[in-house]
Amino acid sequence: MLLFPAIDLIEGMAVRLYQGDYSQQQTFGNDPAAFAEAFQKKGATHLHLVDLEGAKAGRPCNQAAVKKILEKTNVFTELGGGLRTEKDIENSFAMGVDRVILGTSALKDPAFTKQMVDRFKEKIAVGVDARDGKVAVEGWLSTSETDSVDFCLKMREIGVRYIIYTDISRDGTGTGANLEIYRQLSDIDGLHITASGGVSTLEDIAALRQMGLYAAIIGKALYTGGIDLGQAICLAGVQEEGR
Repeated sequence: MLLFPAIDLIEGMAVRLYQGDYSQQQTFGNDPAAFAEAFQKKGATHLHLVDLEGAKAGRPCNQAAVKKILEKTNVFTELGGGLRTEKDIENSFAMGVDRVILGTSALKDPAFTKQMVDRFKEKIAVGVDARDGKVAVEGWLSTSETDSVDFCLKMREIGVRYIIYTDISRDGTGTGANLEIYRQLSDIDGLHITASGGVSTLEDIAALRQMGLYAAIIGKALYTGGIDLGQAICLAGVQEEGR
């Protein structure tokens, strides 16, 4: 199972939110690239970057910070947050991002999502952010009436193969991953599922790997020392994908 250390960006800083609440922001540093370098030195081969400002504004806002991270590391990088046009996606790839994550646009414009998947194939992932089992959008500020698992199935139908599923209620809380939903998702053929939200112990990593998930994202636990990245990588197994 692959591990993606997460770097969430606001105003060029590395931050974490509590349950997606922008008013409960914890800032960990003004040099996100330094965190990226440290993660790579500890064995990370993948990074998960989120432009939280972009997700809220509906357009990329932290390109400079992303560029610096890409310059300072040599890992597989996925980026989400505010990427809602073809030009935004093209610009991300031009910077050197390996995979982009569509969220709000995937729910609101599945035809556009299909076009992007048809064009860019596995370089497109869909982020499914769930609050009480419903898909949340606009940087988690709004919750739809769409069932999150049904939405995953709909994305599979239009050709999406990579799903990043976040349980918002667990995100940034350190309370552990929602193992029940990942067991359910792991049974869906044709989807590579990444677990996100609340992954905070080595036990979480072991349980998710046993389910056969594609990947897991670790966020706050890396910044607070709750998880040692080197130990987590050893537990997850060989990190094979990437450049």
